[in-house]
Amino acid sequence: MKSDTFTMSMLFDFYGELLTEKQKELFDLYYNEDLSLSEIAEQAEISRQGVRDAIVRAEAILRDTEDRLHLVRRYGGVEARVRKIAENAAYINQVNARVKSYEIAGAVGEILTLTRELMGDN
Repeated sequence: MKSDTFTMSMLFDFYGELLTEKQKELFDLYYNEDLSLSEIAEQAEISRQGVRDAIVRAEAILRDTEDRLHLVRRYGGVEARVRKIAENAAYINQVNARVKSYEIAGAVGEILTLTRELMGDN
């Protein structure tokens, strides 16, 4: 069940608010806290099967929502493109160090600032 932990964590980050509070709690304990089904069952005072069923339902909700909206997939594509833009801007900045154009330096600086903001690297 934990074979795609990263994917499930991403789906949870995007769509977790669609889950009930109990589903969110159990899902978080399983995927983010890395507790076993038995440990969660003991903590939540429900059966191991109850924990498993809740997590499976939560996974289905998250996957179904992604299948309809594709937000996680789009985010991954945008993130990769923003990184490539930042890499190219840094290269232009290196080349401009020899030419010393203040206009180019200003434009590159603005591009790099915007890419850092988009990537959350403020």
